[in-house]
This record gives sequence, C-alpha cells and structure tokens, in this order.
Amino acid sequence: MKIRAGVTRMAGGLRQQAGEVLRPTRPLPAPTLRMWYFDAALAFVLAAIAVRSVELQQQRGMVAFPSPDGGMVVYPAMSSGASISSLVLAMLASATLVLRRRYPLLVFWIVLVSTLRLDNAPTVLFFTVIIAAYTAAAYSPYRTAAIGSLMLAAVIVASTLRSTLPQIPNALGPFLILLPIAWVASTMRSWKQQAADSLARLRAVEAGQERATREAVELERARIARELHDVVTHNVSVMVVQAGAARKVMDAEPEQATQALLAVEASGRTAMAELRQVMGLLTSAASGADGADCGLDGEAKLTPQPDLDQLEALVGRVRGTGVPVTLTFTGTPQPLPPGVGLAAYRVVQEALTNTVKHAVGASAQVTVDYEAQRLRLEIADTGGVPREPAAAGNRRGLIGLRERLAVYGGSLEAARRPTGGFRVTAVIPLEAQ
Repeated sequence: MKIRAGVTRMAGGLRQQAGEVLRPTRPLPAPTLRMWYFDAALAFVLAAIAVRSVELQQQRGMVAFPSPDGGMVVYPAMSSGASISSLVLAMLASATLVLRRRYPLLVFWIVLVSTLRLDNAPTVLFFTVIIAAYTAAAYSPYRTAAIGSLMLAAVIVASTLRSTLPQIPNALGPFLILLPIAWVASTMRSWKQQAADSLARLRAVEAGQERATREAVELERARIARELHDVVTHNVSVMVVQAGAARKVMDAEPEQATQALLAVEASGRTAMAELRQVMGLLTSAASGADGADCGLDGEAKLTPQPDLDQLEALVGRVRGTGVPVTLTFTGTPQPLPPGVGLAAYRVVQEALTNTVKHAVGASAQVTVDYEAQRLRLEIADTGGVPREPAAAGNRRGLIGLRERLAVYGGSLEAARRPTGGFRVTAVIPLEAQ
C-alpha cells in the first residue's frame, strides 16, 4: 500500500510538472499579412538554395568509367532513390519556415530532424536551423518547452551527429561573429531604452499623482476655509454688535443690556454648534470613538447642517442686532438636497452678515422663490454706513459662495442697487437635483 501511495504521489507530481511545462506563459503573437509574405519569400529562397545545393553535391558525387569505344561514361555515385529523398528532406527543412510563427516548436523540430537526416547537409540548412531555433525561442507560448527543446537539440547535435555539422566558409566567419554581437548589443540597448522610458513614465505618473494630491488638498483647504468663514463671520459679527450695544446701555438700561448679552450667548452657542459640525465632518474617521462627546451646552457633538428651515432663526438673530429684516417665501416649497439647502442658507447668511457689518442703519429684505426648475434667492438692503472695525471688505465670502454654488450649477450676482444699497441674487437649478 505504501509503495502504491508513493507511486501515485510520484505520478501526480510528474503530471503537475508536465502541466507546468505545457502551460502557455503568453499568448501566441498573431502574424500580420506582411509577416506571412516575408516568411513565404524566405522559405522559397532557402528552399531553392537548399535544393540547388543538394543537386550540386550529387553532381560532385558522379564517377566516370572508360567506355568500349575509348570514351568515358559517367555514372552517379548514389542511387536515384537517395537523391529524391535528399531533395525532399532539403525541401521540407526549408519550406516549413512559412509556418514558423504559427507553429514555432513544431517547425523547429521538423527543420532539425530533416537536416540531421541528410548525410551531407548543405550549409544553407544550418542557417535554416538557426532561424527555426530563434523563432521557437521568440514566438513559442510554451517558454519552458522551447528552452528545453533548444537544449535537447544542442545535446543531440553536439554528442551524436558531429559529422553532419556543416563547414562554414571562411568568408562567412566574420559575419557569424559580428552580426550576433551587433544583434545582442542592439537588443540590450533597446531594453535599456525601454527601461528608461518606463522609468520616465512611472516618474511622470507619480508626479501627476502628487500634483493631483496637492490640488485635492488645496481644494479641501479652500472648502474648509469657506465653511469656517461662513460659520464664524456671521455669528461673530452679531456677537460684536450685541456686545457693543450692551456696553452702551449697560448703566442706563440694564434690562436691554441683559437682552443683548443673551443674544451674544445665543450667537456663541450657534457658532459653537456649527463649528462642531464642521470639525466633526473633518474628523469623521475618529469621531466613532468619542462620538458621545458633548459641548458646553450639553448638546451632541454633531448637529444637522443648517438649511432654509433655519432661516427664521437666522433672521431673528440679525433682527436682534437692530437691523430690520423682512423674510418672504414665494412659490411651492419643496425638499432640497442637504448640499443645496446648506448652500442657500450660506448665501442668505453671508448677505445679511455684510449688511450688519457694512450698512449700519439699513433694513434688509430676504426673498426665497421656489420656482418650477430653480431656486432663486434675493437679499437686498437699503444701504447705510460701514462700522468702523469693518470699514473694508475683501469679498472673500462672495467668492466662496460663487464656488459653492458652482458645484450645483448655480450662479451668484452681487451689485449695488441704483436706488442705494446692495443686492445679492443667487439661482440654483433644481431639475437635476
């Protein structure tokens, strides 16, 4: 039983090794029409030279005998059957090269066996064997079998059939030495060039990836900056206004000062909640472990992003700064995707913040128009004088809003009104939402 099991394992190992040898390592290249023409012409020329060489060798094998009338009679030194077989072998060894790209290994063995079967193979068949061997190594999909065939052929030729090796003419010696050297050198140069090109392409791809990464990081930083600007600017502006009002009336009207300070506290809480939301989005990967953290006011760390439903609260905070604001909704309200709702909220927030900072004494009108295929926002004020701490603006908020709306195919226009004041108009398409 042990012997049978050992034999079974050995047979299985041999089958596995045979399968590895016979498994194609690459697909067989498909020869083009030009390759077929070239191989056909090559096979025809080599076959003609081989047949002619065999005929010349047979003519040199003739013998002459004296005839009864005093002349000479010429007789062939070999039989006609041997002559026909030599011609057939020479033809077979050369003509099969027409199929060398289609059946590389089979053609190699046909050429080799046919050449070795000739008693005195012509030199041209030696080159035919070299061409067939090169084709087997270069084109055969069975790499292991091809290498093994070449090694086996070399052993057979070198050990058992030394007398059949052709004599190379002295005139061909330099070519047989220099041409292979030139071919090897050219091949190595091509490989080095390909390796250099591949390395250059790899470096270009890596540079492109690094550039894309830097651009993505810059875009993300710009997005974070816009978000922080939208969150902080409005609430801080409201807090500054309310704190200033409280300072002015603290001694004369303590109750109004208290109301102003409560508004400051409410704005601060709102700012903290929105900042927590932004920070939570930036650290979402780590928020799972400490997602139960709470802020100073006991609320959860993450709160929903604001949208148009929170406009009443926003307008109420602005009214608390002393700016009269009118909020109007027209059309049929419809649910908006979170990104669109947040962008619309930020437009109103930024416009009202600019009114608080740059138009003291003005009143504002906010109109939200739900149209069939778009959402239109208009925020206009009647004009006023800038506050001293914010006498000049860099319009960074408006630029960020344009970039934010462009993501959704929207647009934003901001310009002075002919009758005085400032108007901000935003349009966001809804048909693709």
